[in-house]
Amino acid sequence: MRIQKSRGTRDLLPEEMRRFRIIEGAFRDICLKWGYQEIRTPTIEYLHLFTSTGTLTPGTLSKVYSFLDWDGWSGERVVLRPDGTIPVARLYIDNLSKEKLARLFYVTNIFSFEETGKEDREKWQCGAELIGAGSPTADIELLTIALETLKNLGVREPKLKLSHAGLIRALLAGFGLSVEEQGKVFDQILDGDMAVLAQLKDEKPDLLHLLNPLLELKGESSGFLKNLKAVFDRTLPEFTPALDNFISVTDTLTAMGQKYEIDIGSGRGFEYYTGVIFQLLARDVKVAGGGRYDALIPLLGGKNIPASGFALYVDKLMNLVKPPRSVAEKFIVTVQDEHPKTVKAAFDAITRLHNAGYIASLKSDDGPTTGITWRLEIRSKQPRFTLISPAGKGRHEDTSIEAVLKHLGGRGEY
Repeated sequence: MRIQKSRGTRDLLPEEMRRFRIIEGAFRDICLKWGYQEIRTPTIEYLHLFTSTGTLTPGTLSKVYSFLDWDGWSGERVVLRPDGTIPVARLYIDNLSKEKLARLFYVTNIFSFEETGKEDREKWQCGAELIGAGSPTADIELLTIALETLKNLGVREPKLKLSHAGLIRALLAGFGLSVEEQGKVFDQILDGDMAVLAQLKDEKPDLLHLLNPLLELKGESSGFLKNLKAVFDRTLPEFTPALDNFISVTDTLTAMGQKYEIDIGSGRGFEYYTGVIFQLLARDVKVAGGGRYDALIPLLGGKNIPASGFALYVDKLMNLVKPPRSVAEKFIVTVQDEHPKTVKAAFDAITRLHNAGYIASLKSDDGPTTGITWRLEIRSKQPRFTLISPAGKGRHEDTSIEAVLKHLGGRGEY
């Protein structure tokens, strides 16, 4: 019986890995240039990291992979991380809490159960977190990094959607709900359950006429927000700080010439976010998302410190990125006899070719020869090296690999 891979998992073939590494490399290069430092968190974390503070909605938690990690007579329930940001917040608390400002980035996999097995249960993302900066400028810094990465990957004119968790939270506070009730309703809205709005209508119908327009709010300039501000300044003054923050972000983006769409209802899936939320779409596919989560680190037991971040969704980007054609010339090295000195000479030649910037490998009996630019034959007798040009149209014999490299144009000389 043939053993198949687990449902909902994915093998990454050589061509796909090329795309993966291109995305990873572009992201890492830009993060380093912006002064971010790379980190990595464990694949397994304690379940209570994601449950004790209400950081994830019930809908998300129902999809985590959890199991008991036995230790003697007792066990602690652990999970395969369902999220990239929460472990980074935990890492910051455990190791970097003395830092007033931390710019961190990572490449990681996250796990989420999907019932049908048609969607990937393991997903990869490139993430960046800016901890210690609470201004709108910090949010725009992260958005700029995401946009620069997509530009360098050849993703043209991604669509930017903006939302603001603080607006929904502030409005829910106006219904007189307790903090716990506010969190529950907010989770239901983020999970797509709009039936909860009908219950609120019965309790405070005078406020519902404000909630519906908020969730349906869409526009392409901060003018929509300024019009809304004129209404809320009179009815819900506690709404003003979140709205002013959102207006500040959108005004700056407008000044930078960055197009965007305000869509309050696009915040679904960002459970622990407290401020601006952004999503980037390419060909109607969501390829990045992030925003501000000032309450997360304090909820996890850390100090009161602002933070924001984003993630690029590598699995989605892999379908959009086209790897460049390899410009390096390829060599296949053939050993004409099995004399130990000949084999050693072959491996030495391959190393020198690699150092010179070529792709080179040893020919096996049944190995493919497609894409090969040059063939290099090595024997025990002089002349030991025979270089065969593309399509076999020319041959050049030499006594050493140094002479072969010189013939090729001096490449590889140290």
